[in-house]
Amino acid sequence: MSGIKLLVGLGNPGDKYVATRHNAGFWWVDQLANSTNSKLALDTKFFGQAGKLSPHADTWLLKPTTFMNASGKAVAALANYYKLTPEQILVIHDELDLPPETVKLKKGGGHGGHNGLKDITAVLGTPDFWRLRLGIGHPGDRNEVVNFVLKAPLKDELTAINQCIDKSIEVVPQLLKGDFENAMLKLHTK
Repeated sequence: MSGIKLLVGLGNPGDKYVATRHNAGFWWVDQLANSTNSKLALDTKFFGQAGKLSPHADTWLLKPTTFMNASGKAVAALANYYKLTPEQILVIHDELDLPPETVKLKKGGGHGGHNGLKDITAVLGTPDFWRLRLGIGHPGDRNEVVNFVLKAPLKDELTAINQCIDKSIEVVPQLLKGDFENAMLKLHTK
């Protein structure tokens, strides 16, 4: 089984979104880049900030600079250029259906109303890519969702999200090897 060759963090570009819950995927990629001394740079052909995951010459990090609902454009551009299959792609995103202290890894599935996942599925033509779901909680009222994801998390929520980011970065070596079973076991066990 092939391992992950592209780690995509979802978020919205621009200073006004930096601290919002919807940018949890960006936070994850930034944390991984910092901990591995990997450098990301704006790459217009990939519609995002892209860079190699140090020291893995064949593995990419990507933060699309399109808005969330056009994330697929960046993912497809890089995946097509390097001939990557959906099974070699991990999309890291905020997840309303999980509380902030929860992180889950899964392959495929629906988009749950997440516009980034919806667009990536449409552009790739399949939902069969890996997802790392960072819990951000739910406002309790579906009419409040847009407002909720575009606001900064509360201090204790941010602490919980950051702990999940740290915990999930620990399984990156398994993800790169394609050892998804052990990665899930480690992530899903309290």
